[in-house]
Parts: sequence; C-alpha cells; structure tokens
Amino acid sequence: MQNPTLGQIRPYTAADWAVVSQIHDAARPDELRGACDPRAFIPLADDQVSLSDFEQSQKFVISIDDQVVGFVGINGKYLGWLYIAPSHYGRGLGGQLLNFALEQIGAGAWTIALAENRRAVELYQRAGFISSKTFESDNAGYPCTCARLERA
Repeated sequence: MQNPTLGQIRPYTAADWAVVSQIHDAARPDELRGACDPRAFIPLADDQVSLSDFEQSQKFVISIDDQVVGFVGINGKYLGWLYIAPSHYGRGLGGQLLNFALEQIGAGAWTIALAENRRAVELYQRAGFISSKTFESDNAGYPCTCARLERA
C-alpha cells in the first residue's frame, strides 16, 4: 500500500523519458562523488551501454503532485536505476520506490552499487540487502569498486 504523504508510483511511459533522463543526469554526479572519477559521468541520452540496460528494464516512476521525481528499473531479479531528483533527497522517496520494487521482484533481489556510494549502500542495507562481494570495474573507462548486494 502506498503512503499518500510520500509519492505515487506508476509504470514508466515513453512520455516520461525527458524528465527521467534529467533526473538521472542531475543525480548521477552525486552517485559518482567519492566513488569514481567525476569524468565518468555521461548523460543518459548519450550513454549507449546504459541506454540498452535502461530499455530492457521494467521501469516505474514516483511522482508528487503529478511531477515525476524519481524512477527505478527491474530486470528479472535485478534492481537498478534507482534515482531520485536531488531536490527531493531525504524525503523517504528512495526507500518507498525501493520497497515497491522489492514487492515486484519478490525473493532473491540483487543490485550493483558503487562500493563508496555510502548513501546508496546504506539504503539497500536498511532494506535487508547484504554485500556478497566487491569487485573492480569501470564507469566509462574510469576505475571504480563495485559492491554486489543481495537480499534473500
């Protein structure tokens, strides 16, 4: 059940693309900060690798007063694309969207986060995820450490 004092969640539509890409592009530097070289930032519309993953995901948006302020993507048991507009950080919307996605996925959800993105890792841990491993990877050619987080 959705808490009306937070946001309303609905399926993503193609009409959401412009605002969703703006949210991604505004929040992505915060995701990278302290975890990866900021030059790894590529606007979503220009990132062919990420766009393919984005397009394959079942996506949902969260809105307040009919304004989309965040989104999440699901691909099988994989949970990704959890972004909230920076202007709406700290209001519980990320947790609401995460819990909604977990209801859709059921048991066995997993995700990958930048290991040094403490805000994201802690959000997932509060939802019952545990870090199963860390590994070296890259974002747009810049090295970073990632954490695979899993939930029973």
